[in-house]
Amino acid sequence: MSSLVIQGISKSYATQQVIDRLDLQIDAGEFVSLLGPSGCGKTTLLRVIAGLTYGDRGSVILDGQDITTLAPHKRNVGVVFQNYALFPHLNVFENIAFGLKAKHLDADSIQIQVKQALLSVQMSHYSNRSIAELSGGQQQRVAVARALAIKPKLVLLDEPLSALDRKLRETMQIELKHILRDAGMTAIFVTHDQEEALVMSDRIAVMNKGHIEQLDVPNRVYTKPVSEFVLNFVGLSAQWQGRVASIEGASMAIQTAEGLLRCPFEEHFEAGAMVVVSVRPERIDLKPVSEQISVHALGQTHSSTDRSYNRLHATVQDVVYRGSNTICYFKTAQEHATPVMVELSANVSFVPKIGERVELSWAVQDTLAFLAQPAA
Repeated sequence: MSSLVIQGISKSYATQQVIDRLDLQIDAGEFVSLLGPSGCGKTTLLRVIAGLTYGDRGSVILDGQDITTLAPHKRNVGVVFQNYALFPHLNVFENIAFGLKAKHLDADSIQIQVKQALLSVQMSHYSNRSIAELSGGQQQRVAVARALAIKPKLVLLDEPLSALDRKLRETMQIELKHILRDAGMTAIFVTHDQEEALVMSDRIAVMNKGHIEQLDVPNRVYTKPVSEFVLNFVGLSAQWQGRVASIEGASMAIQTAEGLLRCPFEEHFEAGAMVVVSVRPERIDLKPVSEQISVHALGQTHSSTDRSYNRLHATVQDVVYRGSNTICYFKTAQEHATPVMVELSANVSFVPKIGERVELSWAVQDTLAFLAQPAA
């Protein structure tokens, strides 16, 4: 297993800065996802690591060796492309053997390593099949087997699941994760799908405009986003605009158009600052305004005078059934604001109707706040 260190990598095309002095360290055997919108630089970074593109500055160090200017075929890096890049005129065995032949291995060694690669992706009986006879998921596994066959120090995967239908994609997420983990591979996975990154990764690097906004384990990226960009890109959230009204010890009060909200205090906030207050929709409890206790599926209850909870009254604007859950949207007092959303699990006992007045409540400790960004 090998570690990877990226130091100060920058890359521009004409006047466009695609990667800006980016640093990243990946431990041996770790699975790290590069997550971000189109154009954020994640695929360009992958190409720089693979040697398919050279950075304008910075260095790439793999297993202690500086490979910044090394030719791609000398880096011992396996790449799985978005379209798999399989050769249609070669069968499964020949596709997997292609890289081994390029390394001038003898026939016996090629036989052994191809069989090992096929076994690792559970396709030992498909050796003589043509690529045209394989399903999308099987082609994806052949592409992974080809990358693993050369026994690389690092595997790079550029959105290899994007062409699959949703059900197969979800199956392959788990399968691919297990294949790489069982092989002990260090891997970098490029995706713009936040659910995919949350499912598959040991750590997630959320990228924006050529730099990494947050690098952390999936749970913290979701529950403790470090910026409004990460909050909005990873998962859904209910949000309000407001101003810091007061700071009281470990918490601060935010005045919004809906009322006063509280959240944990952080040092970079000061009284009067404009902020965005947010909470993940599944953390919010609902109850009819006339009732005095929460009827959330978890069965938790709390007093209306409990300062450890935020509370707002709101009118239901829309109810969207999604099978495993239901999303409720609420009108806000702030003009042109995005409707506030609440996520209800499938077994919740109370689902409000459109036009109904309800109380929203959630723990102060679950409340997130970010300094408002100036208008562009």
